[in-house]
Amino acid sequence: MPVAESVPQTLYDKVLAAHVVDEKLDGTVLLYIDRHLVHEVTSPQAFEGLKNAGRSVRRPDCTLATTDHNIPTKSRKGLKDLASFIEQDDSRLQCITLEENVKDFGITYFGLGDKRQGIVHVIGPEQGFTLPGTTLVCGDSHTSTHGAFGCFAMGIGTSEVEHVLATQCLITKRSKNMRIQVEGELAPGVSSKDVVLHAIGLVGTAGGTGCVIEFCGSVIRSLSMEARMSICNMSIEAGARAGMVAPDDITFEYLKGKPLAPRFGTPEWDRAVKYWRSLQSDPGAKYDIDVQIDAKDIIPTVTWGTSPEDVVPITGVVPDPETFKNESKKVAGRRMLEYMGLEAGTHMEDIVVDKVFIGSCTNSRIEDLRAAAAVVKGKKTADNIKRAMIVPGSGIIKDQAEAEGLDKIFLDAGFEWREAGCSMCLGMNPDILSPKERCASTSNRNFEGRQGAQGRTHLMSPVMAAAAAIVGKLADVRKLTQYKGSPHIEAYKISSTSGKAHVDESVEEDDSAKERITDQPEDSEASPHVNSIAQEVAGSQGLPKFIVHRGIAAPMDRANVDTDAIIPKQFLKTIKRTGLGSALFFDSRTKEDGTPNPDFVLNQEPWTKAKILVVTGPNFGCGSSREHAPWALNDFGIRCVIAPSYADIFFNNTFKNGMLPIAIQDQAALDRIAAEARAGKEIEVDLPNQAIRDANGSEICRFDVEEFRKHCLINGLDDIGLTLQLEDKIVDYEKKASTRTPWVDGTGYLRRKGKGGRLAAKPAPVPTSNRGQELKDPIDW
Repeated sequence: MPVAESVPQTLYDKVLAAHVVDEKLDGTVLLYIDRHLVHEVTSPQAFEGLKNAGRSVRRPDCTLATTDHNIPTKSRKGLKDLASFIEQDDSRLQCITLEENVKDFGITYFGLGDKRQGIVHVIGPEQGFTLPGTTLVCGDSHTSTHGAFGCFAMGIGTSEVEHVLATQCLITKRSKNMRIQVEGELAPGVSSKDVVLHAIGLVGTAGGTGCVIEFCGSVIRSLSMEARMSICNMSIEAGARAGMVAPDDITFEYLKGKPLAPRFGTPEWDRAVKYWRSLQSDPGAKYDIDVQIDAKDIIPTVTWGTSPEDVVPITGVVPDPETFKNESKKVAGRRMLEYMGLEAGTHMEDIVVDKVFIGSCTNSRIEDLRAAAAVVKGKKTADNIKRAMIVPGSGIIKDQAEAEGLDKIFLDAGFEWREAGCSMCLGMNPDILSPKERCASTSNRNFEGRQGAQGRTHLMSPVMAAAAAIVGKLADVRKLTQYKGSPHIEAYKISSTSGKAHVDESVEEDDSAKERITDQPEDSEASPHVNSIAQEVAGSQGLPKFIVHRGIAAPMDRANVDTDAIIPKQFLKTIKRTGLGSALFFDSRTKEDGTPNPDFVLNQEPWTKAKILVVTGPNFGCGSSREHAPWALNDFGIRCVIAPSYADIFFNNTFKNGMLPIAIQDQAALDRIAAEARAGKEIEVDLPNQAIRDANGSEICRFDVEEFRKHCLINGLDDIGLTLQLEDKIVDYEKKASTRTPWVDGTGYLRRKGKGGRLAAKPAPVPTSNRGQELKDPIDW
């Protein structure tokens, strides 16, 4: 019999197929997760859920925690403990709660007294925790960063964080394949940030919905790992579930000598690289969406509005919303101009800037800092710049930059040199904009209020932000610096001197601080894979059943309603799932003086008691992976949202909370539902019969819902209880994976027995070159 030819697979197809534990007939996949990153904002409720259910973390050896979102980036010279260092009560509570949880559950943790602490999406690659061909998740939408390594990495909600902690698996569906191919050669002065902003401008913030984007082409192949990470980081801003780049020699060079990667020069390294080389999309592999970009069309790019898709070349002007293609776009454009304080036709280079921020998980790595330093060297920030901040992505990056003298260049130019953290990217810490201040930012989102209430954000590359600081306006960096090629490529080629790897100054001087760092949980001596103290819990914790839901429906005529609009970031500093109803749509429900806005629908009768939200615009819930958005809706009393389309992560998070998001793409049907809502009438949602009815019981339309999700909602089933019924399959998968890819096992990673059996959290060495050369004296981890 002839052998059947295998179907060509994409990179995403290959990585997904290698991690399937179980698959249902409806396509629901139980996916094994190799790596889990945890931080303080999206984990407290997950750990609380484990404690309440008597469950333990299944794979503490494959879980890594740090604190980054809430922490101040001021000097840590006097750091003794979090309680005295963090002034804000709610921020302090989240950070202390994380420290307590990692101790209780035996998870490796990089705290503020450890130079390896940093932004979660910076430290993973930096430590070699991120590896090609793996699956990686984190309760943060920009987890897509790690896809630069050929890793399937995606952001998840808090319920899924709990699910992965308990089972090391995730219930998901297969995504579509999308390819963005960038061919040619980048023009001088054009960075990887320009590439991804240009791409998002082409496809829109919903262009990648339901997809995993593979970035490829000659431009992508020419970029360093750090530049690729910047691109994959922002794939979520195109609506994608994840972004990926096929691993190659540049990837392998970067991983050489990384503490958690296979050791270079060993049979395990050779075996790993052989496997990694197979992670290329096959010739003839099919993509559901294919986008071709010519590199010559990309020039330095900046945003003008309040969405990452609102981009123009720096040489361009603020667009006129009246030229937009439809009325909803025109309305949104007018709102953006008002919020941003701009007038149509204004030259981008005439826009005056108040503050400059260079940092975030998008652009805080050593190459970003080198490139920015090359622009500002020997210059001074403009007189009108109130504040210019450089925030390294980790303590190790900070050390390396100081060893190269970059800190002195920035300080001499008038910049602040800060400690590692998320900082002004999302303003959950003291680093925020004041109302109506304008910021040139290297972060990833320019949503309303993202960097501070009423703050105005323009996204751009590190060299463009540096140029803005010097000129005092949005500026074309090519007028300040003569480039031979892309700034990222030039920064990649710069050699660096070795930086001293050490814990913070307070730890060097304080014996109690040293003890605090080594006070980590002991290794399990039993199974190398599964936590031996895990307790068996029968059944499911359960969710409220969703069968027939009837109530007042509130109308909302907006498109691209993002999670920052649903619940602003100042309300994320909670360690509970409840109590967020009053924060729902806070910026819209409340006027500047703090009084209720009578024009907002949820402040009007009868919609103050709405149980259903009817949104007429597409892409509801775009932006962050924060599960606080559905929590806030649920707490308000809204258990069902009806809209044309949703952002993937928000859509998924609602089901995890016993809520039903309904996509109605039939415009006539949506208009009929919206008319009932505007009339202040009740609507009935019948899930078993998949029907929407008016107050009189007449059917308006029917809707689709995946059978598995429907089954779980109707029966009030939670994912963890369902997954634990497949324990045998999970164990069988782990045994096979340990044989196939043993370097992925987390056994003993980051851990060495210290005095008294404690685990020493020894700092990682700083490589002698950013190209990932092998360390002369690698630590025996």
